[in-house]
Amino acid sequence: MSYSSQAKLIKMKTSTGYKLTLLMIALLAMGTTTRAQVKYQSIGGVKLVIAGTSNIHDWDMKSDKGYCSSVFDISHTGALNGVSYINFMVPAESLKSEHKGMDKNTYKALNTAKYSSISFTAASVTVKPAGSTNYFLTARGRLTISNVTKDVVLTATGVINADKSITYSGTYQLKMTDYNVEPPSLMMGAIKTGDLVTVKFNLLLRSI
Repeated sequence: MSYSSQAKLIKMKTSTGYKLTLLMIALLAMGTTTRAQVKYQSIGGVKLVIAGTSNIHDWDMKSDKGYCSSVFDISHTGALNGVSYINFMVPAESLKSEHKGMDKNTYKALNTAKYSSISFTAASVTVKPAGSTNYFLTARGRLTISNVTKDVVLTATGVINADKSITYSGTYQLKMTDYNVEPPSLMMGAIKTGDLVTVKFNLLLRSI
């Protein structure tokens, strides 16, 4: 092979290698821009309902003062790929029923004078698509009530709305005595509440 042919071959290889390098850089750049970690926080307060039973009738306590912050993995097309962080907190005394006596006894059982909030922090979250904009979330984390913390698994259904906000809701059952909370009573113990309660939550999150 002549010197000129060798030079052309080297130039060709160099040019091809340069193009491949540029292609790899472009692909890497695309990979970093197709997904983004986006911080979200609750808007208007998390709606929370604690529903229970008694020997007389069912009851519930409601709050719209909860707060939630999350970090979502959003693709460039707006799809929800994952959730890396969820933190939720509600002031315990923001929970209200239709009876002041019930509220007072509940706050006493929760020892709100010392432990003012109920909180949940997710350690891991899995996301499964359930349609074009709907998702099923499973969050494994720690729920703290009255200074007692338990490992729990919460499930929720989520929706990405047209304005890119995210709504999700779910339910979770627990026993009050698992958190050292004595089920509250009314009328000198004539009305006794059941140990098992159902927690229902609904929240709207927007990016910040």
